[in-house]
Parts: sequence; C-alpha cells; structure tokens
Amino acid sequence: MKLLVFSDIHGDEVRLARLMEIEADHYFAAGDLTSWGHGLDRLGQVLAKRAGRVWVLPGNHESAETIAAFARRYGLNDFHERSFELNGYHIAGFGYSNPTPFNTPGEYSEAEIARRLRKFAALKPLVLICHCPPYGTPLDRIREGVHAGSRSLREFVERHQPAYLLCGHIHEAAGASVRLGGTQAFNVGKEGYLLELPPL
Repeated sequence: MKLLVFSDIHGDEVRLARLMEIEADHYFAAGDLTSWGHGLDRLGQVLAKRAGRVWVLPGNHESAETIAAFARRYGLNDFHERSFELNGYHIAGFGYSNPTPFNTPGEYSEAEIARRLRKFAALKPLVLICHCPPYGTPLDRIREGVHAGSRSLREFVERHQPAYLLCGHIHEAAGASVRLGGTQAFNVGKEGYLLELPPL
C-alpha cells in the first residue's frame, strides 16, 4: 500500500501536477497548498484528477473551514483531525501549526495541539500525517540552533510512538528524516515522500 504525502505546495501548480502523475493508493496534501489561502480553486482542479483518493489538511496558511469547503467542492477528503483504517494501520491527519511570527490563519497554541492530538493516542499502529513537525529535530531546523516545530507534537511522539510521522511546514528542513524512538519521521516538503506500508 503506497501513500504519497506532500506539503507546502504554496500555489506551485506545475509541481502539484507532477505529484498527481505518481502512482499511489492514496494522496495526502499535508497543508499549505496556498499562501494565505489564495488560488485554491486552480489547485483543486489538479487534485480532482485523483478525487476520492486525495486527503487534504489545512496548513497554517489555510483555515479548517476553507479546506473543508474546498474538499467538498472537488470531491476530496477533508482529513483534519480525522483517521481511518487501512490494511491494519490507523492513518490520522492533523493540520495547522504551532504559533508563528506571521499570524497566519491556521495556528494552534501548544496547549490546543496537545488537547487535539489526544484522540489519536490509542491508535496502534499509527501513521500520523501533520502539517507541523516536532520541535528540536532535523524536521524543524531552520538553521543551526534554530528550531520552530511543536513541543506538544514532540511530546506526543515520544509518549505514543507512532509507527510513522510525516510532516512539512519548515521549508528549510524539507527532505529531512529522523528516527525518534520507534517512530520513523519525515519532513516531506513539496517534492513529497512515497511511503510504502509493509504488511502487518
């Protein structure tokens, strides 16, 4: 079972079209399809090629309400704070980011992130697809000594050990991967990452 996960397209219609050419069983847009929510409809027409197999999260540049309406309009799946079972795995989605300096529409406080992630704590084995990365890892490194991920997400990963964590948000860390205990984690970026789930 192949899952193609990508993030931070920020209006790049050409890159998105290339991603839709890749053969996968499910496609996950892990937030920030746009910048400040502008131009979603152009991207919706590209994603509609894979329609029912596309799952969409709001990043910090989109609101949950905007993405829910967008998903309905183009036959996509609104994936924010939702989960489904696939070949024995639980696939869960969590959009938005921790607070940024830019006051974007899709931001939660760390307390809110911790509260909202609790619903996924008992799901095993878990594939967690988020917009923001966990704090203090290669996945959220902006430059040497500067990290901008979520402390609450880091705590969740350390405590509950999802099998896989896939995220985006921090462009400078795109393509990075790390093992956090039993969790294999990736910052997928706009190039995307094709995760092949091994049979259980």
